[in-house]
Amino acid sequence: MSTQATNPWFGLSMTLVGVIIGYGVAIATGGGMLPAANNAPTAQAPTPSEPAPAPTPTYDDLIPFDENEDYYKGDPNAPIVMIEYSDYECPFCQRHHPTLEQVLENYPDDIVWVYRHYPLSFHPNAKPAAEAAECVGEIAGNDAFWDFSDLVFESGPAVANHVGYVEQLGIDTQEFQDCVDSGRYSEKVDNQLAQGSTAGVRGTPGTFLQNVETGETRYISGAQPYANIKSMIDSML
Repeated sequence: MSTQATNPWFGLSMTLVGVIIGYGVAIATGGGMLPAANNAPTAQAPTPSEPAPAPTPTYDDLIPFDENEDYYKGDPNAPIVMIEYSDYECPFCQRHHPTLEQVLENYPDDIVWVYRHYPLSFHPNAKPAAEAAECVGEIAGNDAFWDFSDLVFESGPAVANHVGYVEQLGIDTQEFQDCVDSGRYSEKVDNQLAQGSTAGVRGTPGTFLQNVETGETRYISGAQPYANIKSMIDSML
């Protein structure tokens, strides 16, 4: 009998060599070391799909400006309509508001500024402030709507402050509170947000410009510097 056959370490060594060779073959072929009894194919991991691109904002999908339905500043017959979708609690909207005031001041005959609501869901005061502004407009008219909006952007949108703003404007606070409590402007605010989304707005502020005489349009994304907006308007006039 040979020495190899009687040496127990020889058998163990040969077993280890076989395991190592088998593992090397498995790695080289890209497979896994599975039990022989399990021959079921492994499922392929799904390939992640590309996210759908956001629609390009377009004036064509907006509800047209209507001086009997919209709150606006400026000449309703101006050649350029500027429709802003805004959120009373958005810090960028707060920054954008005086910029658009400057636009209107410098282009009094060329711009009509239209305000529409786009309250973001993570701003708890935004929708209540929008409904409150609508109630002010119902009670005291277009100018009061804008005066209330100015106060909200200047001093904050907290619901607890709304009655104080109304008092400053000389509006009957009980009539205001009755309107707010009725919730009758909730649907209008929701509809304006939905209309803005359909047109491609995905954040605030989102502002559309249209030359009603030529049909040329521009979209202002976010709070842009005055110089940028001026350049757009000058190119459209």
